[in-house]
Amino acid sequence: MSRANVQSVDAPFGVVGTPLRDWQASRALRRAAVVSIDELIPPGARLVVVAPHPDDEILACGGLLAAMADRVADVHLISVTDGDASHPGSQQWPVARLRAQRRVESECALARLGLDLSRLSWQRLALPDARVAEHEAALVRAIRGSLHAGDYVLATWRHDGHGDHEAVGRAAAQAARAQGATLLEVPVWAWHWAHPEDPRLPWGRARKLLLNDDQLERKREAIRAHTSQLHDDPSTGAPPVLDRATLERLLQPFELVFT
Repeated sequence: MSRANVQSVDAPFGVVGTPLRDWQASRALRRAAVVSIDELIPPGARLVVVAPHPDDEILACGGLLAAMADRVADVHLISVTDGDASHPGSQQWPVARLRAQRRVESECALARLGLDLSRLSWQRLALPDARVAEHEAALVRAIRGSLHAGDYVLATWRHDGHGDHEAVGRAAAQAARAQGATLLEVPVWAWHWAHPEDPRLPWGRARKLLLNDDQLERKREAIRAHTSQLHDDPSTGAPPVLDRATLERLLQPFELVFT
């Protein structure tokens, strides 16, 4: 996740956004059908996760990845950027240090989900953070080159309200169509700017993957690995990228997927 290139519709960055209690009262969310792990990613199928920034794979689908820990050979992770634009102008986190730190955080987070990193297929593209849309054609080619017919490719939603997230969603959709893969989309920033009955969200395609206590706790611990995103930056006065309200919305006992 990155505060750079946020294009939220109703609640700009720095505003708390839609609180968890409002989402918990959402009739549209309550009506979303529950889907099992085997229905979402059938046994023997491969899951390809395309993450705009190093932590989006945790925020978007950490519970799903925890559930796939015993199927790690069926998981391929594509990290699109190094996330080095999350602290612009920071003296505490200059770009080179931040880039290295975020890679370490990702490795730690994935291990906390229970994934065996020695068996995880992991591709890092190092596209420019906050400028993914400028390299969208190259991203489509990279994703297509990693996909097989019958794969399930999970990416951030094409209308998520963040430029990088939307570019990744569009590229994944184009690559999935070309390769005969199934596209799954996950909202991340939409939890911030959308409202509980928001007609802009594709509720007809929404499915809830319920997380058990262990999966939810693994996701929580994985998020805690992203220390650079969880604390104020004293050199700029910027608040945490992942504040309490954001984490509350993303740590509900389910993950929402648009099929």
